[in-house]
Amino acid sequence: MPAPLPIPIGPILPWLDLFGIAVFAATGALAAARREQTFVTLAFFALITGVGGGTIRDLLIGAPVFWVHDTRVAGLCLGVAVAVWFTPQRWWTSYVFDWLDAAGLAAYAAFGAAKAMGYGIPPVPAAVMGVVTACAGGIIRDVLAGEPSILMRPELYVTAAALTAVLQVGLTLAGLPLFVAGLLAAAGGFALRAAAIHWKLGLPAYKGGR
Repeated sequence: MPAPLPIPIGPILPWLDLFGIAVFAATGALAAARREQTFVTLAFFALITGVGGGTIRDLLIGAPVFWVHDTRVAGLCLGVAVAVWFTPQRWWTSYVFDWLDAAGLAAYAAFGAAKAMGYGIPPVPAAVMGVVTACAGGIIRDVLAGEPSILMRPELYVTAAALTAVLQVGLTLAGLPLFVAGLLAAAGGFALRAAAIHWKLGLPAYKGGR
């Protein structure tokens, strides 16, 4: 059995985690579906995208790798792949893909930071773990799909994950219940990512000192 967490994360935040896993699994399955791949490829993309960021986080903070010990997670990812496989492609436009990804990003960043704090990780590294949790799965998905990683585009993506993670850590340190901090942090990060999608907001690019 895993050792008790220094800061219990309570019964609510794990549901935010499962939501983030499901949404990211959907984006992974969609990345394969849009390339007309087999169901095996859809299922693999769903699983690797859904658990990629959380796996890296758990390895870094010294936690048991979550999906290896929780039978719901792999089943959830495979179930999402089945749902994508049997639904019409017209439902899954790039617009829908972007909004699903934004929702997963916010939920996963909040939970990742909260879990890191729960394992006694100091505030700044805990916020970094929130960003890793939220972004690594999507980066793996993009690399496997042969797409330019979101890291190589100026969109406010990692910034939205960072805002979520910092809010999660800050609100928790301010004394808010973890699930309240998680909901507020996820809402803040989602709002920033939504604004970036709607108004095409991005950070300025490096100009080489010109």
